[in-house]
Amino acid sequence: MFLKFSPPPIFYGAGGGNDIQWCFSQVKGAVDDDVAEADIISTVEFNHSGELLATGDKGGRVVIFQQEQENKIPSHSRGEYNVYSTFQSHEPEFDYLKSLEIEEKINKIRWLPQKNAAQFLLSTNDKTIKLWKISERDKRPEGYNLKEEDGRYRDPTTVTTLRVPVFRPMDLMVEASPRRIFANAHTYHINSISINSDYETYLSADDLRINLWHLEITDRSFNIVDIKPANMEELTEVITAAEFHPNSCNTFVYSSSKGTIRLCDMRASALCDRHSKLFEEPEDPSNRSFFSEIISSISDVKFSHSGRYMMTRDYLSVKIWDLNMENRPVETYQVHEYLRSKLCSLYENDCIFDKFECCWNGSDSVVMTGSYNNFFRMFDRNTKRDITLEASRENNKPRTVLKPRKVCASGKRKKDEISVDSLDFNKKILHTAWHPKENIIAVATTNNLYIFQDKVN
Repeated sequence: MFLKFSPPPIFYGAGGGNDIQWCFSQVKGAVDDDVAEADIISTVEFNHSGELLATGDKGGRVVIFQQEQENKIPSHSRGEYNVYSTFQSHEPEFDYLKSLEIEEKINKIRWLPQKNAAQFLLSTNDKTIKLWKISERDKRPEGYNLKEEDGRYRDPTTVTTLRVPVFRPMDLMVEASPRRIFANAHTYHINSISINSDYETYLSADDLRINLWHLEITDRSFNIVDIKPANMEELTEVITAAEFHPNSCNTFVYSSSKGTIRLCDMRASALCDRHSKLFEEPEDPSNRSFFSEIISSISDVKFSHSGRYMMTRDYLSVKIWDLNMENRPVETYQVHEYLRSKLCSLYENDCIFDKFECCWNGSDSVVMTGSYNNFFRMFDRNTKRDITLEASRENNKPRTVLKPRKVCASGKRKKDEISVDSLDFNKKILHTAWHPKENIIAVATTNNLYIFQDKVN
């Protein structure tokens, strides 16, 4: 069950007192201009309650932040998260058979729903998926019969009386331990992992194949999609993202570099090479160019919480699809249409291959995605209004309201507008996440994690 927000989470300064003003809450990470490669954030993910927020970086580390508890803080500070646990998830490896280095970079993190006191998450690099258990310890046993307090073993012959060991309070310790390691199943780089709604299985996708795993079984997986042609010279598309349906455990989708999304039903056959539905929008001939194929490649696909819609992100736009209508999206939002005239230079500096992610708010009424110059965009599906906000250290006083930003594509620039020519393409927001129940968002800029929340009067 997902909460309906009232008023709907929409934006600063757009008509009347009902609108939400987004304000700064926190920024995590170093301020230095020269950023170490290992510190670049590569994934951001809230858990199912929103109490924990995990980030993965290029150095193979996972950092988990915990939300301050409500009874300890005023309501305007509920967007405050503090470090809960940090651990090294993956190490760099070397494939001696193929003479290839395997990066430690964390590509994706996915939380499992909480079943007991411990939390579990899946993290993956290019080749290996790991299941981590994150647990708390605030008591330690004391009074062993055969062990000294410092851990040394006693001579059993010296024991004359028997004691009953007791638990004593200690400082809280958060431990992360790897429970399962799922390896050696992907020839190509893993781009997606997604946990099934049965909470027993999950899928992992690379460029050409999708595998189905059981969370308890590490030594085998089932190949459910294989688009590898017999002759690799005939290869025309690759898989870019894949996700399970949030309610229907037999249904999943995967997107391709050709801009298509295929919905598959695992009940139809063991190998889902024949899709049940194909979602594709016919190309507008007037927009056809040398870059059409590159910018139509889908970088992310996400089901809505309700399971009725799915959202896809390509280079210039976000599209919302109704699962009952395959021939075109029901909504299309332009993220940075002003870059269409700059595609040539974006191709030369490789920015055109950037993979932007997208996310839904808790009630599926607003979608969010990133852009360049540390801008991020929100689109309200009910009012059809949109806003551009900036993640910047300039307005980093707590509860500072974010001002909407505007980009001037051509002609005379107004006072508050930014010229498209002065955008910094090295500053980009690829990874964003929205708290599942509240108006709290997490936005990753290179090596910094910004947390924003709605302003409470």
